[in-house]
Amino acid sequence: MGSIERRLEASTVRRTGANCAIQADLNVSGASRSKRFVAIFLFVFATLLCSIPATRAQQSSDAVPAGNAQNGKKLFMSDGCYECHGRLGQGAAQTGAARIGPPQLSFEGFQNYVRAPKNNMPPYTAKAIPDQDVADIYAYLKSIPMPPKGKDIPLLNK
Repeated sequence: MGSIERRLEASTVRRTGANCAIQADLNVSGASRSKRFVAIFLFVFATLLCSIPATRAQQSSDAVPAGNAQNGKKLFMSDGCYECHGRLGQGAAQTGAARIGPPQLSFEGFQNYVRAPKNNMPPYTAKAIPDQDVADIYAYLKSIPMPPKGKDIPLLNK
């Protein structure tokens, strides 16, 4: 409220001289403060309330769903994943595909990568590759042993 409006209100109240006009003016501003407080309180409460299920869902999604590595290998080959990522998920310089086997990502990170990749890989929706198939492919990639480190390969240490 601007200073001119305050002066006008004050002069109106002085002219009328009625206490009820002053009281009504105080009630309106008090009511709007009260409404504002209630609105802020409800917003904060709703925000906190909505974050609780998200936290629980995040905690429960940390567990990797049971995947079948044998079925995952079949899916990896039949869905064409090997064409870019190699038969063992080793990646390929020719295609620019990332090394995905064995995965360094959590299952959730791997699934997010499959659903919304950042590079040239096309996204695969849950209709194209259901969550259980993603879990099976992840289990297959997890079953692949890590390659030996360069220092452990005699030919490279000559």
